[in-house]
Amino acid sequence: MKKILFLFIGGVLLLLALFYAFNYFVPYSEGVRSGELIKISKKGVIVKTWEGEISQGISGAQIFAFSVLDKDREVIDKLQEYQGRYVKVGYTERFFTFFWLGDTKYFITKVEQEQSPHFRN
Repeated sequence: MKKILFLFIGGVLLLLALFYAFNYFVPYSEGVRSGELIKISKKGVIVKTWEGEISQGISGAQIFAFSVLDKDREVIDKLQEYQGRYVKVGYTERFFTFFWLGDTKYFITKVEQEQSPHFRN
């Protein structure tokens, strides 16, 4: 009886580990978005995650919400530097997220400053 219980619990744990690994390492999509960086903050009560928003429209009606992993310190530093400016970000979309990774399914992997299309000469 103990052997069956041990195998069952081991199987469930293995399935959960495979599910997590698949979600973490296999992206749903990858892409690029641009807009005015309007927010970057570290938030949460128990687990703090980096969250941000990019306004993709003139009126701010189209907001792209994203998360940044703690390990991407260079990206976080650049986002804090570019606050309020027009940026282009590369992102990876996951099937869904876990609460300790971030609030959104979109995770920023790179960021660069762009010239705003509203103020070009």
